[in-house]
Amino acid sequence: MDSNLHSPERRLIELRMEHADLDALIDRTGEQSPTDDLMVRRLKKRRLALRDLISRLELALDPKEPA
Repeated sequence: MDSNLHSPERRLIELRMEHADLDALIDRTGEQSPTDDLMVRRLKKRRLALRDLISRLELALDPKEPA
């Protein structure tokens, strides 16, 4: 059971959830009248970093070419 808590598949799910949460937060922040541009840029930068991490993890879990 403990190995499931730290598996790469679980990590991938957690990263996707965090990415989706950031997406929603960025959308809500953008709808506010006085937007905090610095905060939006930081959120977008974090979201991009998560997307890159998710891509690398997906590639490691399911490589396109045979090893």
